[in-house]
Amino acid sequence: MNSATVELKVPSVGESVTEVEIAEWLKNEGDPVRKDESVLVLETDKATVEVPSPVNGRLAKALKKKGDRVQVGEVLGEIEAGEFAAPATQAEEEKKPTAASATKPSEARVMPVPAPPTAEKSTAVKTVPSKSADTRFMTEEVQPAVELAQAPEPEPSAPASSPVESDRAEEVVPMSLLRRKIAERLVAAQHNAALLTTFNEIDMSVVMALRKDNQERFHERYQIKLGFMSFFVKATVEALQEVPRLNAEICGSNIVYRNYHDIAIAIGGGRGLVVPVLRHAGRMSFAEIEQGIADFARRVKENKIKPDELQGGTFTITNGGIYGSLLSTPLVNPPQSGVLGMHAIQERPVAVAGQVVIRPMMYVALTYDHRLVDGREAVQFLRRVKELIESPVRMLIET
Repeated sequence: MNSATVELKVPSVGESVTEVEIAEWLKNEGDPVRKDESVLVLETDKATVEVPSPVNGRLAKALKKKGDRVQVGEVLGEIEAGEFAAPATQAEEEKKPTAASATKPSEARVMPVPAPPTAEKSTAVKTVPSKSADTRFMTEEVQPAVELAQAPEPEPSAPASSPVESDRAEEVVPMSLLRRKIAERLVAAQHNAALLTTFNEIDMSVVMALRKDNQERFHERYQIKLGFMSFFVKATVEALQEVPRLNAEICGSNIVYRNYHDIAIAIGGGRGLVVPVLRHAGRMSFAEIEQGIADFARRVKENKIKPDELQGGTFTITNGGIYGSLLSTPLVNPPQSGVLGMHAIQERPVAVAGQVVIRPMMYVALTYDHRLVDGREAVQFLRRVKELIESPVRMLIET
């Protein structure tokens, strides 16, 4: 049956993306593939994208290799359309009897090695690889080079390399497009903006109790857990409404104010930090926020986040607390003017109404572009977030 060959091309991965890098081939040449099954992973300067097979068939040829940079529309490989069985494993092949082993089993035996010789015409048995498909070894009678009694003592072998030397190995790995872009943006943020960070701390006891009381009903209704991030997204949107410059950006000699709130959520992936955007977060319910973040996290892990979902945020929230960070100074994601950093919740002694009590506390950090935002406004923003988290009844919860 004749089979057609289908070209596997670099798909369009975003309006501004023209070049991508091959991060990994998921299939080897000859491997069968199903329609819509991922064949390889491409990496842009914003995200990773899996390329699926357009047809059922097998990967006939891979025209590019891992690490190659390719243009949108360029041919990556060829898929031979049709139905192909998966190749047998090596273990399965070894279990199959061959014609030689079936007809001449005696030839496949290994001759026994005789005891060390005692006579002058002693012989030794030399084991050499066999050219037969099934006979692993064959024997050959040879004369010894010297008598065993006159054999010289073996010379001492060269000393093995010291553990210190073997532990000092180095590996040079090229930076991926995504990692290079992250590096460029972080350096640009520090060079092109006047960054300053201010801190505050939040008593998380009330919001923790509220989550515990409503968790079961919330999960039953929306099939997702009520997390802390939805509280902070809601509180951030309200605080941005009071301090609109943190939701704006500098464009030349102008300030661009936005009357919408697209909140970017930093999510750590296997190939680097990505920041997908919750569009119109101010209009979203707690459930919609939690569902959106969970969907982002799942697709980041599966390399299925879309480049368009990483563009256009007006403000960023990052949670270093999930990694155990107690305090940090997050960097602004240009051209945004601010980023809110959440951190680990830790029980600490605090003064409440003249008494020292133990409360679950979280440090929060706001890094902002001082060219646009004054220190007073930064403090006002953090105080508003603190008030809303410590008194979450001000925010409507759909349970």
